[in-house]
Amino acid sequence: MKTIIKLEELGLLLLGIYFFSILNYPWWWFFTLILAPDFSMVGYVFGNKTGAFSYNLFHHRGIAIIIYLIGIYFHQNEIQLAGVILFAHSSFDRMLGYGLKYEKGFKYTHLGLIGKQ
Repeated sequence: MKTIIKLEELGLLLLGIYFFSILNYPWWWFFTLILAPDFSMVGYVFGNKTGAFSYNLFHHRGIAIIIYLIGIYFHQNEIQLAGVILFAHSSFDRMLGYGLKYEKGFKYTHLGLIGKQ
């Protein structure tokens, strides 16, 4: 089952890459920004609850899709870019086993524990 989930996430990552390709930005933007959502981990400095909230906010694909659609509606490529990056990054993370976080701590995710058990 884990292999199927990883393949599904790979497919969603490729979809994010496709949507980036139609935005008319140079590819170095994608490679520069793809890890930017991980700055949301700074929230863990303020505790697990704040950390989980900030991390999940920047790793929620539903939010990424809404941001992308807002960019389409207002004809704002920068907002579309933000949505694509959030979407692709979230899929990449989940492909590697990093899911949305529980308030118990960083290693507790909706995909199970991460790190050494």
